[in-house]
Amino acid sequence: MKKIEILARALIQNKGKVLVCRKIGSGYYFFPGGHVEFGEESEEALARELNEELGLKIKKCSFIGGLEQVYLENNKKHHEINLIFDVKVSKITTKSREKHLQFFLFDKKQLAKENILPVTLKESALKWFKNQKLFWVKLK
Repeated sequence: MKKIEILARALIQNKGKVLVCRKIGSGYYFFPGGHVEFGEESEEALARELNEELGLKIKKCSFIGGLEQVYLENNKKHHEINLIFDVKVSKITTKSREKHLQFFLFDKKQLAKENILPVTLKESALKWFKNQKLFWVKLK
């Protein structure tokens, strides 16, 4: 079945550091968040995912950009749209509630050097930190 996946992702900053996560055993990181379920608003999905994964409660959530991409993974074609939000939380933690995920705080210089996927999203986020301008990126 062909489908487009919609994901809500958070850029969470704390004292000059940015929250990222990775699946245990993988060689890459990504911004926290997850899939938007049918009938769910993207901000609701993000709040649900951050609560499930870390127990975080969102204080403020602002849309800052998006990324649409089509890519191959395990010889299977994927099409996804990532909606990116600047998120403020009451209290930040890196203690995962899910056994398959780890969370880290990277300073922006380290963030630039790490394998964070999608790469174009990492680059767009780093640019956004400097200019605060909305972005939309399409990759094929």
